[in-house]
Amino acid sequence: MILRYILILLWRIWFYIMMGVPIIILFPVLLILTSREEWYAKFFVVARFWAKIVLYGSGFIPKVKKEGEVDRNRSYMFVANHTSMADIMLMLYCVKNPFVFVGKKELAKIPIFGFFYKRTCILVDRSSQKSRKEVFDRAQERLKGGTSICIFPEGGVPDDESVMLDEFKDGAFRLAIDHQIPILPLTFLDNKKRFSYTFFSGSPGLMRAFVHNEIPTKDFTQDQKKELKNKTRTVILNKLSSNSL
Repeated sequence: MILRYILILLWRIWFYIMMGVPIIILFPVLLILTSREEWYAKFFVVARFWAKIVLYGSGFIPKVKKEGEVDRNRSYMFVANHTSMADIMLMLYCVKNPFVFVGKKELAKIPIFGFFYKRTCILVDRSSQKSRKEVFDRAQERLKGGTSICIFPEGGVPDDESVMLDEFKDGAFRLAIDHQIPILPLTFLDNKKRFSYTFFSGSPGLMRAFVHNEIPTKDFTQDQKKELKNKTRTVILNKLSSNSL
């Protein structure tokens, strides 16, 4: 048992090394690409390369199945279940359309990673009503510029380990309706088992993701926000329950 804890500790440390070292090596390039918003698409290409290094370097084997085609020339609201820090890397691995994460501000405190996280993502302080309003305004601007948005609609990782999928917040669906862009749900089937927020847990191995068909929002109004939210949650929950690609 003690040996197992030691091995997991070393492996977890290695994961953070895999996160940090490529960023240090690519620091000058990343600094340039994050200095202007119009260069974000180029930064996104580098971010996807970084995500692959972290996943494969940490012993994860991504396997992605797509239910339909994703249009590379349109904006989406990407949403997925959230149980792991590796969700960020797997989302980048799965999606080729440049998108901006809306994420919790606490991740900006992570050394090295946090520096670029706060330069490229829309950070939210969920305890602040003002912060939530600012997030909505910034997301509006990015969507108007043609960039997609990615939100983990549970609003964080469920406190109860037994909860398969927490209730969804409204923000992603409100934005999608406002801009009449489709929701594109993804289900991450193994991330909780592979690399949860419980420190002495997890292991290298298969990391499956399922990209669902898009859910259109054309002609939806804000009065239908709850319907859209529940439909999206049901799609992801059903896939989690089946636990199969």
